[in-house]
Amino acid sequence: MPRWATATNLLAAVVVLGYWAARLVWDVADAHHVGGFIPARLSGMFASEHLPAWLTPLTAAFLHADMAHLLFNGVVLLYCGNAIERVTGPVRLVLLFLAGAYLAALAQWWTDPAAALPMIGASGATSALIGSFAMLFGNRRQLVRSPGLNRFLNALWLLAFWLVVQYALDLYGRVEGTLIATPAHIGGFVAGLLLARWLLPARPRAARD
Repeated sequence: MPRWATATNLLAAVVVLGYWAARLVWDVADAHHVGGFIPARLSGMFASEHLPAWLTPLTAAFLHADMAHLLFNGVVLLYCGNAIERVTGPVRLVLLFLAGAYLAALAQWWTDPAAALPMIGASGATSALIGSFAMLFGNRRQLVRSPGLNRFLNALWLLAFWLVVQYALDLYGRVEGTLIATPAHIGGFVAGLLLARWLLPARPRAARD
């Protein structure tokens, strides 16, 4: 298999294809309504005519509002995803992407289960990549002697930083008249923090005599 054919690059290609398909093959508004994640649909307030509600957190990750939205998520996916994949392998990278997409949708649903507007974009999934990337490759501060407690405290610091960034973006979005799925971004980031240690391959056991 060629070196460029990583799971990360293939995911990025599908994200780009989803963006253009929504514009060139289907009507954009219809594509976002059908494939976007709508919390009220998951709550059973109205039925989906095309896709089951449980599938839409995944399909929503391959739809984007505009080129800037697509470009930001694409760059994060390629940079963080390829770095993580070199350590974890393709399967765990894809599982991390899926976990980020679904936990992001769950966080968005939990904060407003009656919302009828579709949530679109891979931001929840890429937020999970950012969280895991920070845990796997970031400079961890030595706060306490216990390695486990030190990891936990560093994760809390990262989460606090991400919360501040997300709510700053949310404030900016309100000023500009753009809705930003802040809970979804936070949910995805938390998924990345929690799964970072699991992503590391198990160390081989020492051979016995």
